[in-house]
Amino acid sequence: MKTEPQVRTNLRLVGDLTVLRSKVMEDAEADYSWRIDPELASLDATRPVTLSLKEYLRYHRDDVRYPSPWSVRMAIDTHDGKHIGNCMYYDIDAEKSQCELGIMIGDRNYWSKGYGTDVVKTAVTHIFQTTELERVYLHTLTHNYRAQKSFTKAGFTAICEKQRDGYKFVFMEIRRTMWEADQAKSEIELSSRTSAN
Repeated sequence: MKTEPQVRTNLRLVGDLTVLRSKVMEDAEADYSWRIDPELASLDATRPVTLSLKEYLRYHRDDVRYPSPWSVRMAIDTHDGKHIGNCMYYDIDAEKSQCELGIMIGDRNYWSKGYGTDVVKTAVTHIFQTTELERVYLHTLTHNYRAQKSFTKAGFTAICEKQRDGYKFVFMEIRRTMWEADQAKSEIELSSRTSAN
């Protein structure tokens, strides 16, 4: 098993609806607008950022220039290049063979249209195809039914509820064996549809 994750730059993952790519400085203004938004912060079980844009730019610049080997941060674009959100996998732990996944569709025009599910499927496929990790997990607020539905569509299973910092979360996971079984099933279905035509 790999003992230390590789820092990934110039990443570009193409899904059915979205493109996940490495973060760049030009993402800062949209990111900032989402981070100061009270509704988006509440969906992420956090508080809105109180930094000024100038202060936030310094923080963002460091994130872009010095990526951590323990997390992979990605921008979410539509196929026509519109930046609509962010995704990351982090707390990469080679010993436990796992990481946590996080996603935010910041542009409300793209909510409930399948973009989140596409992002999660694309990210999970990338993780299982390029690392030796066996498990991807996440936490979502118990009242965020839209997110739970999206994660379930992407293959995640709810395991239990957890309480942390005064919030209640649904803990969900997908394991490599589950993902591989779903991939095999999809290939069989595609093959049978192709042969029927």
